Amino acid sequence: MSASLLSLQGVHTHIGAYHILHGVDLEVPRGQLTMLLGRNGAGKTTTLRTIMGLWQASQGQVLFDGQPLAKLGTPEIAQQGIAYVPENMGIFADLTVKENMLLAARSARNATQMDEARLQWIFKLFPAVEKFWNHPAGKLSGGQKQMVAVSRAIVEPRDLLIVDEPSKGLAPAIINNMIDAFDQLKKSGVTILLVEQNINFAKRLGDTVAVMDNGQVVHAGSMAALAADEELQRSLLGLAL
Repeated sequence: MSASLLSLQGVHTHIGAYHILHGVDLEVPRGQLTMLLGRNGAGKTTTLRTIMGLWQASQGQVLFDGQPLAKLGTPEIAQQGIAYVPENMGIFADLTVKENMLLAARSARNATQMDEARLQWIFKLFPAVEKFWNHPAGKLSGGQKQMVAVSRAIVEPRDLLIVDEPSKGLAPAIINNMIDAFDQLKKSGVTILLVEQNINFAKRLGDTVAVMDNGQVVHAGSMAALAADEELQRSLLGLAL
């Protein structure tokens, strides 16, 4: 069994005439939380979308648990045990929170067939999901929508959770709640890959880190080591953490 649950090897991605990823090498260790950092436009979101098959790699390999994903469609990739929360959260605004959750609970045809024990676990992670269970998701605040988006991704057991900027636009109190939730998810055995701009979020949660620039991973190592090295932070990110 490989130490890395997810591995990208020399991945290139073109979007139309634009060459966005230039040979990305990325290892996401099993059972850990990996932060993917970098300046705006470095290729972070493109990397996530390439993993999920939303954009096709033009070269290189994406391996999940040692098996290639590159030729699979997005629904097939999700069925491997991978959940993805995009930056825009992908909430169905006209549906209730319950209906949003039910759409992701593929083993259930109605709410009564959803795993009650798992729902109670999610409600403890995100009390707002239970509070607004029968409310239209589009009426929720940004932070509440983000909680619904993450809850929907984990309504069934997943081996890998991929989330794009979960703290973006959130109030500090909600960010702290989100940090606690991801910490509990990690402790439950879920492998997590996060793109994040909030440096405090990254320092508190990350086990390992990869930093991207110009469509490549230019640094990989432990999050603690990067957090302790201000000179390296400035050279990679243009600021100190």
